[in-house]
Amino acid sequence: MDVKKFDTMDPVMLMSIVNMKIRDEFGSLDSLVKYYDIDKDKLVARLANAGFDYLPDANQFR
Repeated sequence: MDVKKFDTMDPVMLMSIVNMKIRDEFGSLDSLVKYYDIDKDKLVARLANAGFDYLPDANQFR
């Protein structure tokens, strides 16, 4: 799945993929959004609208 298409993805799948990529490949949300050249605020808002908040201390969405 292509994270760049986050605006049309199922939000539960998106949250899972983003968390996995942060954990396994990027180490931070900032690195992930920079690599994929996507708007961090839009990604965070998309997931927040689905009930998932980004927790910086845990470095993941929950």
